[in-house]
Amino acid sequence: MQHTLVAVFDNRSDAQSAMDELLASGFTRDNVNLSTADLAAGSSATTAATTTTTTQDEGIGASIKHFFESLFGTDHDEHAIRYSNAVTSGQHVLTLTTMSEPDVERAADVIERFGPIDIDERHDLAGNAATLGASAYQGATSASLQSGSQSGNLAGSRAESADVRTDSQQRDATAMQTGKAAIPVVQEEVRVGKRLVERGGVRVFSRVVETPVNETVALREEHVSVERRPVDRPVNPGDAAMFKDKTIELRESAEEAVVQKSARVVEEVVVGKEVTQREQNIRDTVRRTEVDVQPLQGAARDDDTYYRNDWQQNYASLGGTYDDYAPAYRYGYDMRRDARYQGRNWDDVESSLRSDWDARYGSAGASTWERMKAAVRSGWDRMTS
Repeated sequence: MQHTLVAVFDNRSDAQSAMDELLASGFTRDNVNLSTADLAAGSSATTAATTTTTTQDEGIGASIKHFFESLFGTDHDEHAIRYSNAVTSGQHVLTLTTMSEPDVERAADVIERFGPIDIDERHDLAGNAATLGASAYQGATSASLQSGSQSGNLAGSRAESADVRTDSQQRDATAMQTGKAAIPVVQEEVRVGKRLVERGGVRVFSRVVETPVNETVALREEHVSVERRPVDRPVNPGDAAMFKDKTIELRESAEEAVVQKSARVVEEVVVGKEVTQREQNIRDTVRRTEVDVQPLQGAARDDDTYYRNDWQQNYASLGGTYDDYAPAYRYGYDMRRDARYQGRNWDDVESSLRSDWDARYGSAGASTWERMKAAVRSGWDRMTS
């Protein structure tokens, strides 16, 4: 499948530098083209030279538009108009066509370094290229990628941003229609798992080593000696046998060294594994959103009126002014909204509130809780109601 990478630049030198870097990276001149308004007027180096169904008397804008129509196909006129408008309005469009998606990703990494713009981000709601934004490869990094004659943004980050804006607009529209708005409360969770990793080990080699050995052995040798001695004596009658043939044979013998080798196992190297268990304490943080409800000015005036009436009915006769009791009303109201006391009733939190009250408003060790407790309870109940 044919893949086409399209990148838009504000600066001609950046576009040319990106093109030169692509050619230096192994891409051919036939697959890399640069379209600008000035080049489209007649230079053979532009992609306008590949535009189909153009005529000699067409203007620059029509020639560029035909090129992008052939690139994106007739089913994506919006993209063709968008990029042709980018060229005619002074931008520079760099295109690369290849049959390999890894080559597209490699080219996108090269182009990203030269600061391409995001034409989708700058495109206004009417479809005109009134403003333009910054991207290089969406899908793999952050540019606009088209496969074959199909066009469209296959981006992760851009598409997600658009989806977020759409959801927000839908919530706003729903709020306008129903008078109600839903605010999501998001909280992170921590899940701790295990994975097996290699931490080293041992490799045992066995090889043969020859060591010279010197031994001394005593060897016995026999040698036959022949000695002739002159003798002068008469022959005895018993020596008559001397005149018979006689052979005496005496052999020599000698010892020679004989080397014998025997192999014995003198040591063993045992290789094994020992498994141990250990505990590791994982420390991390999780995030969550908290929604604080703050009454508007009108509600505050209503509360103030309520508290003044409550003071007039219950405490005015005891002496003092409303300003003496106002902090107690506000304290009860605020504590009821505090996350520490959410979902708890008055009897469960009274002792905690008293300690906190004395820390805030106690003077010289004297507690005013008993005198102000009822006013604090009124503020608490007012928030509950």
